[in-house]
Amino acid sequence: MFNLAFLLQQGPSADDISHIVVAMMAILPLIILICLAIIIIPFWFICKKAGFSPWLSLLCLIPSLGILILIYVLAFAQWKVVPAPQMAYPPPYPPPPVPPQLPPQQ
Repeated sequence: MFNLAFLLQQGPSADDISHIVVAMMAILPLIILICLAIIIIPFWFICKKAGFSPWLSLLCLIPSLGILILIYVLAFAQWKVVPAPQMAYPPPYPPPPVPPQLPPQQ
């Protein structure tokens, strides 16, 4: 904390600036890779589940226009996935009770 206050009072020297730049050059590629993974991995799985090639998710590498193109492709294309049958799932609420039947009249 004292070092930061000292740097702010006197300004960093050229040697300090070179150390900061080297540290940022070492950390910045790692931060970029993490950010790309956060964006590409979900689109990879979405494309795979939609029946498209997962490599289509690499469109996200093109800044802003690539993600926009991919979203429009996923939104308006016919998905090659067979929908699940409706009877496979239980009803969301219990069925109404069956009224008792009266015995036949003679």
